[in-house]
Amino acid sequence: MVLKTFGWSFAVTALGLAAAVFYGGWPAFGIVAILSILEISLSFDNAVVNAGILKKMNAFWQKIFLTVGVLIAVFGMRLVFPVVIVAISAKIGPIEAVDLAMNDKDMYQQLVTDAHPSIAAFGGMFLLMIFLDFIFEDRDIKWLAWLERPLAKLGKIDMLSACIALIILVITSMTFATHAHQHGGAHVDKAQTVLVSGVLGLITYMIVGGLSGYFENKLEEEEEAEHEAEEEAKKSGKPVSAVVMAGKAAFFMFLYLEVLDASFSFDGVIGAFAITNDIVLMALGLGIGAMYVRSLTVYLVRQGTLDDYVYLEHGAHYAIGALAVILLVTIQYEINEIITGLVGVVLIAWSFWSSVRRNNRLAAEGGGDGAQAEVGAGV
Repeated sequence: MVLKTFGWSFAVTALGLAAAVFYGGWPAFGIVAILSILEISLSFDNAVVNAGILKKMNAFWQKIFLTVGVLIAVFGMRLVFPVVIVAISAKIGPIEAVDLAMNDKDMYQQLVTDAHPSIAAFGGMFLLMIFLDFIFEDRDIKWLAWLERPLAKLGKIDMLSACIALIILVITSMTFATHAHQHGGAHVDKAQTVLVSGVLGLITYMIVGGLSGYFENKLEEEEEAEHEAEEEAKKSGKPVSAVVMAGKAAFFMFLYLEVLDASFSFDGVIGAFAITNDIVLMALGLGIGAMYVRSLTVYLVRQGTLDDYVYLEHGAHYAIGALAVILLVTIQYEINEIITGLVGVVLIAWSFWSSVRRNNRLAAEGGGDGAQAEVGAGV
């Protein structure tokens, strides 16, 4: 079962790591491996969400998402999108960006380094909003209950996440400006770049969130309409309309999944810039990670067993929060790539271990998902 589900992922991993060694030796091998783990850790909750929705879809739409959807995710978001980011940030054409990445690495490295403050501000704000919206939401199951309970109460204040994110952005840009001024003021303009890029990151998050909410509402409407049509069909003996509604609902499910997938893959793409500026290594690492996310989604749909590890989603979001802070800090200070990559892995491993402990405790007590479920590992 494991080989059948993860076979393609294993094959892509072997090819990707071999290509990394040929491209840049063992250091490149290490960076690609870290990027793969980072992408998997950031996207685990994506796989869980995808699986929950895919279970409601028929076999045809499942195949569409796991084929067309993966092509969009791997080639669109992981391969094309990094080039677009560099091209826009450095104000060069995408073809020129690819050409520089392959043939003039020193020049390309310089362009990416110059563009890093805007990339880090944009990505940092996008990731920060995902993290803040998560921790301010009141959840039945809490991992670090001592922290999450008071934050959930604060979360009842409207627009709190956006306000905090904007305050952090202003502080970051002002700190950057002050630092630049102390060094002769040569880079004072970068403070404005950081501010504008951060606001654009916030806007992007709100657009993606708005689209996701729209499709989610559409899904609920279609499901209600389908249920009503089925009830009427039972009375009148005309089941045709119910089938039409099911197809329409499935289409909206597919659109909703694509928006969700794009938003989650964006985390990994932006986070990759904190690990490396080499677009080839980025594409290899994120591509491998994306394949494992697909395999995890298939596994969850077929087995449904990993849903029991309830703290994994928490761990993934704390990893996103840590990555957001790291990106904002790298606007001014350099942080070791190994530290950046391992933060997410440690948080995911910790949340997994906490989930196992919780399951063992509940099994020993013979209880359900009662109040004990809220007792987190950090309490």
